[in-house]
Amino acid sequence: MLHAATDNLVSGVIGECGGDVSCATCHVFVDPDWFDRLPPAEADELEMLEATVEEPTEFSRLSCQLSCTSETDGIVLNIPESQ
Repeated sequence: MLHAATDNLVSGVIGECGGDVSCATCHVFVDPDWFDRLPPAEADELEMLEATVEEPTEFSRLSCQLSCTSETDGIVLNIPESQ
């Protein structure tokens, strides 16, 4: 989802590391209706979420770890205001 956002110039999704899970500049809040449909975050993503500019919530994910698939078609992601 990171590349979909940056390719379409979505404001607030930067992805400085290019998706290597090393910068947290692609932090998003997944709409609660979608959150449980996603695979769980792995340890490296959870660690990076602790370093985000805006305080992570239970619905926080890094967009670089979310894939655009038929299962995620229509997903709603919100970008932190401070990012």
